[in-house]
Amino acid sequence: MTEPLKIALAGLGTVGGGVIRLLEANAALIARRAGRPIEVVAVSARDRSKDRGVDLSRFRWVDDTGALAVLDGVDVVVELIGGADGPALALARNSIAAGRAFVTANKAMIAHHGLELAEAAERRGVALKYEAAVAGGIPVIKGLREGAAANELAHVYGILNGTCNYILSTMEAEGRDFAEVLAEAQALGFAEADPSFDIDGVDAAHKLSILASLAFGTRIDFDSVAVTGIRHVIAADIAEAAALGFKVRLLGYAETRPDGLFQRVHPHLVPVAHPLAHVSGSLNAVVAEGNFVGRLLFEGRGAGDGPTASAVVADLIDIARGEYGPAFAMPVSALADRPAADAGEGRGRAYLRFTVEDKVGVLAEIAAAMRDSNVSIESLIQRGVMPDGSVLVAIVTHDCPERCVTQALERLEGSPSIRGRPMLMHILD
Repeated sequence: MTEPLKIALAGLGTVGGGVIRLLEANAALIARRAGRPIEVVAVSARDRSKDRGVDLSRFRWVDDTGALAVLDGVDVVVELIGGADGPALALARNSIAAGRAFVTANKAMIAHHGLELAEAAERRGVALKYEAAVAGGIPVIKGLREGAAANELAHVYGILNGTCNYILSTMEAEGRDFAEVLAEAQALGFAEADPSFDIDGVDAAHKLSILASLAFGTRIDFDSVAVTGIRHVIAADIAEAAALGFKVRLLGYAETRPDGLFQRVHPHLVPVAHPLAHVSGSLNAVVAEGNFVGRLLFEGRGAGDGPTASAVVADLIDIARGEYGPAFAMPVSALADRPAADAGEGRGRAYLRFTVEDKVGVLAEIAAAMRDSNVSIESLIQRGVMPDGSVLVAIVTHDCPERCVTQALERLEGSPSIRGRPMLMHILD
């Protein structure tokens, strides 16, 4: 019988337990597809006594997670600890240096250190795999790296965070405000006790920077991703969007432009005719547009033990088959070093929502700021007086350079007629 692929597993949380259960449940099928069995031989986690719902007694327990990197009889180290740095990064570096293949679900580590790890893997001739780091069980990494490899991709964008999508689609379906739906999501386990990593767009930005590198053959540049989350989206925004024929979604969007690489995570108005408008709940979806293949849509569950474990084991099957390849579809030395594109050079339509005083002249003030910044107004809606005496004004602009919209908002800064910060959402056309 062919020698099994032997795995050391670091991290026994939801996903780690899912990996063990999947390898057990589908052992025969996996062995047939991989060409040999895949077996966990060692595990490590912080709490040895915790009941994880799986039998760990047949595995070697290693108290020092870092020791998995050099443990005898191990072919692949799987890291499910999390965190951009610390023990996860040390384990990655040491495992690759020791000649072990390395599989991770850690998008933060790949976004910040992926190029370093990929170079090290190339030098050692070992695999670095991270399908589970982006969009859970959706095979988007493999789809871009392999399935669309012959295409020049113009754009890659999508719904990259299930927590945000659950909140926005629930607000849409039930007409409730952000804070109330977030609290419910936390109670249901869809959102963390500290949800800022998700709702402020950082999680989606990590994933977008990885997708952009794969799509465009560029070096990962997480620091140049412009990030805005969903904290300031209110029920009225979603209602106005619906009246205009749109749905609100947090999108990560990347493209190459003549002046560089453009990357942004931002709430968008998505036309109801677009496939992303119908991605609801905690689902993820990614769209890539190639010059020969056309539009590709990847959709599915972006988190959870089953989908994420599925992606981890898919990477293990590739390694068992000897299918390595460069981590970013080409050697790191071949990746282009593109500067960050100037967002102001982009064109498009925008949705702007103002909370203003109920008094004469406010609309004229806003209209003048738009006029003086060369922003043409396509539509303007003013709603009735709110309980606090304010009025909501929603504007959709005509297509124009983004810098013009930015200038208009700057002209209105400090206006005594405007309460709080205006809400800007770009329109996906």
